[in-house]
Amino acid sequence: MQKRDERAKYIHAWNQVSEIGPRRLQKLLDIFGCPRRAWEAPEQELRRVEGFSKNLAEKVHRQKQAQEPAKLWEEIRASGVSLLLSSDAQYPPDLKQIYDPPAILYGLGNLALLRTPMVAVVGSRRHTHYGKQVARRLAAELVSRGITVTSGMARGIDTHAHEGALEQGGKTIAVLGCGLDICYPPENRALKQRIQEQGLVISEFPPGTKPAPLNFPRRNRIISGLSAGTVVVEAGVKSGALITAEFSLEQGREVFAVPGSVESPYSSGCHKLLKEGAKLVESAADILEELALFGPGHHGPNGAGAAFPGGPSSRETLPLEAGEAELLEILHYEPVSLEELAGMSQVPLPGLNYLLLEMEMKGLIKQLPGKYFVRNTPGGV
Repeated sequence: MQKRDERAKYIHAWNQVSEIGPRRLQKLLDIFGCPRRAWEAPEQELRRVEGFSKNLAEKVHRQKQAQEPAKLWEEIRASGVSLLLSSDAQYPPDLKQIYDPPAILYGLGNLALLRTPMVAVVGSRRHTHYGKQVARRLAAELVSRGITVTSGMARGIDTHAHEGALEQGGKTIAVLGCGLDICYPPENRALKQRIQEQGLVISEFPPGTKPAPLNFPRRNRIISGLSAGTVVVEAGVKSGALITAEFSLEQGREVFAVPGSVESPYSSGCHKLLKEGAKLVESAADILEELALFGPGHHGPNGAGAAFPGGPSSRETLPLEAGEAELLEILHYEPVSLEELAGMSQVPLPGLNYLLLEMEMKGLIKQLPGKYFVRNTPGGV
């Protein structure tokens, strides 16, 4: 353990040097044999490493001089953060297979989840009500089959994927683009705490690292690298979720996409992926069957739960009052205002309010703030 701790101490120190990423660190380890010898190497020796120019060697040497490995080690040990090295037996094997696996991961929560079957659920920060419902339901169905849901804890679809997993009592892993002592976005502070308690929050960035834009593509390669497949729920053509999908393809993993409205810019990225060969997802069964990840209690793809919006729902076989069937034809999975419903249905307002109340009590629809109504998804998620 003493040898492992010394290795961890110096890899943690190297991780404070901004010019050194996983690939450069591996070059140093190949030359010097261990992180401590590389740390103690003079500037002249660093210049002899392939790819290290005089300017780079000077920058690295200068940054090294500003750090004290022993002090950094004491601070990280006192913080309660767990450290996982790529040389540790517990390091996730799928992540180790990618082109540039992180040399070190920082974790808060249950590190054992890194050895479970994982599927990434990602999407845009800006999204529709449909996207929110699908992300939550998809995550809930996956964790109910023993799959751990990975995502990036970003605003929007990522947040709903984590929440759907937690509300089902399942496990989820959040991969951050900043240090574990920083919550980004700040409004997800309570969610981050819940994930730490019920799942795992990890980062390759040391504590104190701010959420700089360049960090998030690096974060995305870890999300896809941990996972057997990546599901994109909603995304524009320039969304960061598509970067995660690209990493997934490069890493030899499966890519899935949820179809949406052809008029929605939030689904244009998903449709692009589908045109390029991504697997279409209507239910968790589509993912589980493709990946052969059938968790506890699952006896084949037909047991993976109901389809997403657009699929059959046992709830919609309940007896419908006169006028309810017509309203269901009008109401889809995007919010519609009371005024729009009145205009489209030609039902007088008092009668319309009665019908909507009855349908809400049956669980067929849901009322949103501002007198907007939306058709419920199967399962009520």
